[in-house]
Amino acid sequence: MSENHTLSTRSLLGIRGLTRADIDLIHATAKEFKDVLNRPIKKVPSLRDLTVANLFFENSTRTRLSFELAEKRLSADVVNFSAAGSSVKKGETLVDTVNNILAMKVDMVVMRHPHPGAHQFLASKIDVPIVNAGDGTHEHPTQALLDTFSLRQSLGDDLTGKNIAIVGDIQHSRVALSNILALQTLGANVRVCGPHTLIPRHLHEMGVEVSHDLDETIRWADALNMLRIQLERQGPADAVRFFPSLREYTMNYGLTLDRLAQADKPLTIMHPGPINRGVEISSEVADSEHAIILEQVENGVAVRMAVLYLLAQGRG
Repeated sequence: MSENHTLSTRSLLGIRGLTRADIDLIHATAKEFKDVLNRPIKKVPSLRDLTVANLFFENSTRTRLSFELAEKRLSADVVNFSAAGSSVKKGETLVDTVNNILAMKVDMVVMRHPHPGAHQFLASKIDVPIVNAGDGTHEHPTQALLDTFSLRQSLGDDLTGKNIAIVGDIQHSRVALSNILALQTLGANVRVCGPHTLIPRHLHEMGVEVSHDLDETIRWADALNMLRIQLERQGPADAVRFFPSLREYTMNYGLTLDRLAQADKPLTIMHPGPINRGVEISSEVADSEHAIILEQVENGVAVRMAVLYLLAQGRG
């Protein structure tokens, strides 16, 4: 890996902090690391002697495992922290928690936190690179980076003018905002599609098309990124308020093979996971040749390796 290229930012706090050159560099580096992951020996010594702390103040399975695997493939030492059963439950502040971990000579922090802006706050308090692994309903930058990397593999390296639709619960999704920002930086046309109640009004101001018609959106799109309904962020009372029932939501916004047949060209189907089969996407579509969902998972490790590697190059 070349050591002559670094990112324009010391931490990855969100897509807003990245330039087009940053995204291109991350994707180019991820392509090299994906080749490494397909070798018999899948480890490189790029982060040997560095320690990365994974701080997850919110539940996670895929993202946490992906980061941990990426760190181990880079030969880093890994410290995993979970808020459950920790001193956070006793009232310890975020800064105190992190400072105690840094006192153990940690070189980089990967953090997921339920509150938007927690990473920016932490970056102003500590002096090591921070990677945002998700902050509330705000951003999830590495998911957007792996999604756009996957799209470039599927649709071609130049996404300029490509029509990409994000379908589902836009209101409560950190994936949606990060994807919108990354896709626009790469020149794609972005549309969101879903019920009126699940689409923020301000998206028009970002230059994003808004649709409430999935069938028409299918005919417009080159790729669909299907998002799940995040009931855990809505609460049982709110879930009823946003739409009458999951059955009705599926009738209007669930992606099936019959709906997909309306497209006049092959579509790329994506999903950040976890999938609610039979709600936002049918099993037949999720397991079809149109879907690149498992490629997204594989690409996630390579992209996170690239992010960690490049941030490590900019340390000091």
